[in-house]
Amino acid sequence: MRPAIIAIDGPSASGKSSTGAAVARELGWAHLDTGALYRGLTLVALDRGSLQDAAAILESAEARRLSLSSIGSEVAVFLDGVPEDRIRTPDVTAAVSEVSAHPALRAWATEQFQSAARAGHAMVLDGRDIGTVVFPDAPLKVFLTAAPAVRARRRLLQGAIPPDAEALARETARLAARDRADSSRPVAPLSRAPDAIEVDTSLLGFEEQVARIVSLARAIWLL
Repeated sequence: MRPAIIAIDGPSASGKSSTGAAVARELGWAHLDTGALYRGLTLVALDRGSLQDAAAILESAEARRLSLSSIGSEVAVFLDGVPEDRIRTPDVTAAVSEVSAHPALRAWATEQFQSAARAGHAMVLDGRDIGTVVFPDAPLKVFLTAAPAVRARRRLLQGAIPPDAEALARETARLAARDRADSSRPVAPLSRAPDAIEVDTSLLGFEEQVARIVSLARAIWLL
């Protein structure tokens, strides 16, 4: 039987996590935002005061029991035994690309993702290397993308920031820098798997993009 895994990859602010969560709800599957674990590692690194020492970051992460655990249908990040909300702060967002580039941290995180999926749950995972590295044999791979200006506008609105011309230009530049960093890192760079289906959401409503992926899943698993 083919494993019930949907891999959704794409650049920053392409809507991977919200789309993945909605697809999982529609199918009755579990959802894992893999970027959250890298944010957890980044929070540990910031608490230590260094983003460079991967071995020390991993030692602290294990000492503080950084892990993935289910809360309902969501697989959430736990730190010190409780769900961790600080992973969404601006400081973490600014540093996560640097921390997630460490090969040792990526290898550790990949094992956590694969272990979560081995628990036997049908699962939707979103990130940047799910279809290329974490689950290269996933039956359904989606590369979710949108025009940079569209992604910037969505990110600003998500943060309740008025998307005026200056703010849009600044956020578009920031996302472009993140894209370059993610696509050029030597280990597990952001890229579209050869067999991934690209879904450009620039002109799609949220319900439309969710419905498109759900339809693809139902065709594979005959749901």
